[in-house]
Parts: sequence; C-alpha cells; structure tokens
Amino acid sequence: MSDVLYGRNPVYEALRARRRRLRRLWVAEGVQVKGSLRAAVRLAEEYGVPVQTAPRRRLDALVGHGHHQGVALEAGPYPYADLDDMLALAGQRGELPFLLLLDSLQDPQNLATLLRTAEVVGVHGVVVPRRHTATVTPAVVNASSGASEHLLVAQHNLAQAIDRLQARNVWVVGLEGSAEAQPPEAVSLKGALALVVGSEGSGLRRLVRQKSDALLRLPMRGKIDSLNAAVAGSVALYLAWQQRGWAGRSD
Repeated sequence: MSDVLYGRNPVYEALRARRRRLRRLWVAEGVQVKGSLRAAVRLAEEYGVPVQTAPRRRLDALVGHGHHQGVALEAGPYPYADLDDMLALAGQRGELPFLLLLDSLQDPQNLATLLRTAEVVGVHGVVVPRRHTATVTPAVVNASSGASEHLLVAQHNLAQAIDRLQARNVWVVGLEGSAEAQPPEAVSLKGALALVVGSEGSGLRRLVRQKSDALLRLPMRGKIDSLNAAVAGSVALYLAWQQRGWAGRSD
C-alpha cells in the first residue's frame, strides 16, 4: 500500500517529518524548483529518495487531478500511533497531556483544519474513531498543509480511549452548545486535558457526552447560533493553550 502526497508544502513537511517510508519524489517538467520545492528536493536527495521529472500529465494521473503544484511524493501509508505514544510525548516534553479527540467527523476539510490547529498549539496527539469517520488521506494531508505529518494520530474506540485517559487522570472536556454545557471561564482546561469535538451534524454521541468530565460551550452573540465544527474546535484549542500559559510558545 502507498499514498501519493501532493502540494509543495505538504510534500516538504512529509519529507521533513520522515515518518513514512519515502519511495519517490516526482517533479513536473518545467516547474521552477525554488522555495519549499527546492527544500523538498534537497531533503529527498539527502535521504536517498529517487527524484524523477515527468510531464504534468504523469503527475495528474498519479494524484487524480491537477492541483499538485508540480510535485508529488510516493510514500507509505499514514503511520497511526497509540494513546501511550501521546502520553509518552507529553512526558518527554515535560508537559501535562494535551489531546484532541474527534467524535466521528465526516468532512475531510474539517479534519484537516483541526489537525493543523492541533499541531500549531502543541497538542500531543489526536484520536479518531476506528470507523465512520474521516481519516488521514492525501487530501487531508494537503488541506492541513502537512501538519498531519508532524502529529501523532490514533484510531481508537472513543469510549474506550476516554476510559483509558481518565484512568491516567486526564480530564475529558466535551465541546457542545447544550444548555448544561458551561462557558470557558467556568471550565478548567489547564491540567491534563482531552478536548472532544463532535461531528458536524449531531455533535457528541450520547455515550461520549456521558463519559465526559465536563462540557464546554463557546459564548456567542450574533444571529447565527452555531459554529462550524472545525472553527469551534480550533477556538477551544486556543482557549486551552491560553489557559495552559501558552506552553512552548515561539514568537
């Protein structure tokens, strides 16, 4: 099995992360090899990954469309991690665990947006269900601008994952707009935390909601009473990072 990753930044980040088996870098004939593309070619050469030029139509066929920006990377499948890997990473950084759990997101674009935000704010890992959910495909890698390649992502039964995390004293906070959910000033997000974002249509599933230690509601004042799942999740991740004192912040 293999994936074909595409887009200059996503391909560069995949090479930089070096978490997949890297098989071949394709560069379209006639493109200017500069910026992130030049950096990608240099990394491929450094790692001994074959670099091959080809007509654009060859890359169109590999990717399935023409939005590859003149570069494609043949690589192994996405390397899913485990919960223990994420908790170990938190320990290595000397930080309390900071995880994102996604309860059956269906839209790959929403998944990509949340992965990108999670990577930016220093989340130690992201957990998605084993089925009925968007997964890390080449399209998600592209839409996340390669952030997925630097993240630990696990596929896990979400209810069981919550049980395992709570057994390790991780506070589980579900994000939703129900009346029983509390505003940010009433919910602590600064300790060992797993933030749960529900699906686009129905939000958190009943069992996941029941297992959550607290429910968080984002305040609103406009005429529209809801936010896109990826936007709401991103706002909540930043609120959590703020409460955690902007740990690891680099300006």
